[in-house]
Amino acid sequence: LCDKLEPGTGMQLHTLAQYAPASRDAVRAHFNMTGTVAVEGVVAGGPAEQAGIRADDTIVRLGPIIPSAELSAAASTAMLESIDRQLATLPPGAPIEAIVRRDGHELRLTIHPQPACRARYELRIADTFDARANGELIQVTSKYLEDVDPALFPAVVAHELAHNILHHRDRLVAADASFGLASGFGRNVGLFRQTEIEADILSVHILARAGYPPSLAARFWREAGPGLLEGQLRSRSHPAFKDRIATVEAEAAKLAAGQ
Repeated sequence: LCDKLEPGTGMQLHTLAQYAPASRDAVRAHFNMTGTVAVEGVVAGGPAEQAGIRADDTIVRLGPIIPSAELSAAASTAMLESIDRQLATLPPGAPIEAIVRRDGHELRLTIHPQPACRARYELRIADTFDARANGELIQVTSKYLEDVDPALFPAVVAHELAHNILHHRDRLVAADASFGLASGFGRNVGLFRQTEIEADILSVHILARAGYPPSLAARFWREAGPGLLEGQLRSRSHPAFKDRIATVEAEAAKLAAGQ
């Protein structure tokens, strides 16, 4: 579905620069981090785990990428973003030679990535419901994980990924749409509503291809829409949750019928 791909490594990185300077020594000790970048976690059965990479391995090199030893004066995700962008430019299916440091020893391992949709995912700690995509970043607030059934969370991610796949941000900019509060007024209403409808429809297919029930999208809007997301969904630039349920149920029915 994606015209922009990146190597899917199944590996989540974190950098020492993300943490406040006062806590960096404690972070080094806790994660046994002997450099500026380390593996925070790996997906079970994913390319990184199959290559032998483990959580808390320190990254010495990833393909041509050598992490900088310089740290920002304040907590910043700039180093992580830079590494993500550099990884995204590598051939999506080509092997990546990784050198990691573990227990004082350097290991040379080879990751065989799976091509994946190019996207950077971010969890923002906040006590409000907010999910957004800007063509590169998919950001979801922690309240979704805290107050919504975790089984429904993939529907949120699929919807935002659909926005990126369909280049909605670029298309809205090209249409001279106004963002923010202005999205609920004038011609912006129709433009934004159309992108939401398109993302709802495509999210059903993304869920199905990822092994989730296509009906999960409708279940999300039915269970989360009326209550937890009520204020957000009343925005004029977004369809009412009942309409969204009807849209995704109709698409799931088409999928089930083989259309």
